[in-house]
Amino acid sequence: MSPKINVTPLIDVLLVLLIIFMVIAPLKPSSLKAKIPSEPDPRNLGISPPLTLVIGVAPDLTLSINGKKGMGNIDSPEALIAKLRSIFAERQANGALDENGDVQRTVFVKAPRNIGYGAVAKVIDAVKQAGAEPLALQIDYLD
Repeated sequence: MSPKINVTPLIDVLLVLLIIFMVIAPLKPSSLKAKIPSEPDPRNLGISPPLTLVIGVAPDLTLSINGKKGMGNIDSPEALIAKLRSIFAERQANGALDENGDVQRTVFVKAPRNIGYGAVAKVIDAVKQAGAEPLALQIDYLD
C-alpha cells in the first residue's frame, strides 16, 4: 500500500478562500481620488505675485533675474548669487514674509529644453548657495 495525500482538506480551504475573495472584491476601492488643479483663469495669466523671482537661463547660457540680464553665466554665477543675497537681505529688512513668518525666498528656474541637465544643475546649485528655499523648475509655456 503506497502513501496517498488526502487533498480534500486542501480543496476545502481553497474553496473558502475563493468565497472570501469573491465577497471582498466588490468592496475594494475601484477609483483613485486625486486633487487636480483647475484651469487657470485666462484673465490672470500674465500677473505674477510681486515677490516672484524667476532665474532665466538663455540659450547662450547667460543668466537673468525676472528678465534683467547681466547676472553672469552658468560657469560664473557670482553676480547672480550676490544679487539674490542682496534681494533676500532687503526682504529681511523690509519684513517681506511668507505665511510661516519666514523671509520669502522662493525662486523659480526657467531654462529651455535644449539645455543639458548639467547646466541647469549648476544654476540650481548657485541659487541654493544664495539661500533660496524652496526652489522650483518653471515649465516651458509659462512666461
